[in-house]
Amino acid sequence: MSFNVNHVKNAYERIKKHVPKTPLEESFYLGNESNKYFFKLESFQKVKSFKIRGALNKMMTLTKDEMSQGVAAISSGNHGSSVSYAASILGINNVKIIVPKTTPQSKIDKIQHFGAEVILLGDNYDEAHSLGIDFIKKHQLTYIDAYYSDPEIYGGQGTVGLEILEQNNDIDTIVVPIGGGGLITGIAVAAKAIKPEIRIIGVQTEACPAMIKSYEDNIFYEEYPSEESICDALVGGVGKLSYELAKNYVDDFIVVSEESIAKAVSFMAKKEKYIVEAGSCTTVAAVIDYRERIGGKNIALVLSGGNIDGDVLTYILSKY
Repeated sequence: MSFNVNHVKNAYERIKKHVPKTPLEESFYLGNESNKYFFKLESFQKVKSFKIRGALNKMMTLTKDEMSQGVAAISSGNHGSSVSYAASILGINNVKIIVPKTTPQSKIDKIQHFGAEVILLGDNYDEAHSLGIDFIKKHQLTYIDAYYSDPEIYGGQGTVGLEILEQNNDIDTIVVPIGGGGLITGIAVAAKAIKPEIRIIGVQTEACPAMIKSYEDNIFYEEYPSEESICDALVGGVGKLSYELAKNYVDDFIVVSEESIAKAVSFMAKKEKYIVEAGSCTTVAAVIDYRERIGGKNIALVLSGGNIDGDVLTYILSKY
């Protein structure tokens, strides 16, 4: 399970004709005389999530037989819609997406919009994953990993890091949300290969700090219990490849509260005028709460997705 910057560079060449380069826009409100903050707007992807990068990269490496027998994914929403969209690009017809029963309807609608069949299994992501693996084996489908250990998935996610440094080579710090860990690991490996002195900061919600606890306890938490969270994209365990690599590339791990995340969602909508899902706003919350700890002069904040449930957004905007 080796993974290096060449996986990312190859992915970039493979997917660039299908996946547009997303904007890197300077914040109007976060910066000051000594710090500039830039939003990497993966929320502007067609599926409103960075996960199209890894899903499409992986699926473009499949054989014709693997494509014809059909593909499947297990997802909290964003990976599922990305696999569904990638399948529509590549002409793969048999697509099954397994999601937890708690998945917001807005995410289910998006998966179905691109043509996949949605299968509801389990009361949370870890349950859906366990049941979903059995379903995929039984039906002999090609499994498209969300974050566990596939270097082609990690390579696609890492293209976010390549783009950031192409768009602004003065970036000295990249702040990234952590769920399973594929995004931060891909970005960190790519960015540090190009610019070794760059700092990579990972952020998790206090409701499910699986990666941080894995390193604190020296235990690989493939599954991890989550408290109630507005960050549905960040709950569950961590990927094996990420667990093995991230500690060698990530300079700091920060936990932010659910309330701080909700305030950041509101700030992004009301001030910066971007609709961003809660998991993505962990990076904004980290800046608001831990500006000095993050440091840097030119800081990129990865906004990994924009698929926030309408009811959740309405509630947050009314409260904060």
